[in-house]
Amino acid sequence: MLLSTHSQTVDDNYVLVASLDNVRNLSNILKAITFKDHAIFNATPNGLKVTVEDSKCLQANAFIQAEIFQEFTIKEDSVGFQINLTVLLDCLTIFGGSTVAGVTTALRMCYNGYGYPLTLFLEEGGVVTVCKINTQEPEEPIDFEFCSTNVTNKVILQSESLKEAFSELDMTSEVLQITMSPSQPYFRLSTFGNSGNAHYDYPKDSDMMELFQCSKTQTNRMSLLKPSTKALALSCKVSVRTDSRGFLSLQYLVRNDDGQICFVEYYCCPDEEAEEEY
Repeated sequence: MLLSTHSQTVDDNYVLVASLDNVRNLSNILKAITFKDHAIFNATPNGLKVTVEDSKCLQANAFIQAEIFQEFTIKEDSVGFQINLTVLLDCLTIFGGSTVAGVTTALRMCYNGYGYPLTLFLEEGGVVTVCKINTQEPEEPIDFEFCSTNVTNKVILQSESLKEAFSELDMTSEVLQITMSPSQPYFRLSTFGNSGNAHYDYPKDSDMMELFQCSKTQTNRMSLLKPSTKALALSCKVSVRTDSRGFLSLQYLVRNDDGQICFVEYYCCPDEEAEEEY
């Protein structure tokens, strides 16, 4: 990889350096949370957390562990900045995201600290492109206070079954309704679209259901969940949790091109008219 020859003297100036032999391992995860232009990056010695929010009602987080990178060097306990995520993805896929076997784009991502741009060195087939993207002071992400001790219902499903459900539901619906209950229908997805109402039920002993823990019936109508279907498309397992307030957490387990595991999580506030008979 040509980028490994980058000057060590220059590297000494950076507070954050992260290198990948295959940029798709980063770009695919970022695409799964791209529903607004700007994202908050927070780096710690454990890796990267990237946060995108909408209207203080929806938050998506991508967790990319330090082990995913071939090199991950950070000189401070925490390094944070805000960046235009759309521009970043355009740069990461500047070589077109080649799917040819054995052809990958290498990435070296460097940040010099507050007020400096994020510098990307991308190399494919001996050609190196340098991109510099302006950064901003990060805003404080919303704390949804979603605590595991307050979780009332939890279901873990294989992603394939949810993809199948979404293909059968009416996606012209403005909302997706999720019902979780200790009795029938156990776990139900409902839409209310141009073709009428549609329901998709999962028995609690379904082969696609890896875990079913429900203590009370909760029906949540979510109008902002469509962005999370990008994460669903990449994932192999999904954890669906609700807490005592009716807040929803969707955790997606994503396996990258190298077989390593990353996580994408969506938090969503319930719509006002949540409770409804089914």
